[in-house]
Amino acid sequence: MGDKSKATFEKRQKELKRQKKQKEKAAKQLVRKGEKTRDTPRAGGEDPDLAGLIPGPNQPPPEEAGP
Repeated sequence: MGDKSKATFEKRQKELKRQKKQKEKAAKQLVRKGEKTRDTPRAGGEDPDLAGLIPGPNQPPPEEAGP
C-alpha cells in the first residue's frame, strides 16, 4: 500500500513542476512581447534601415550599361 501513496506523491510533484514551468514560460512571453512593442517604429516615423533610400527603378550595373 505504501507504493500507491508514493506514486500519487510523485505525480503531484511532477504536476506542480509542470505548472511552475508553464507560469515561467508565460512570464517570459510577456516580457518578450513588451520588448517587441517597444522596438517597433513609431507611427509616422521613418524606419532607420530605410532612411535616405529613394524609391524607383535601380540603375543598371556597370557591366550592363553598355559603351
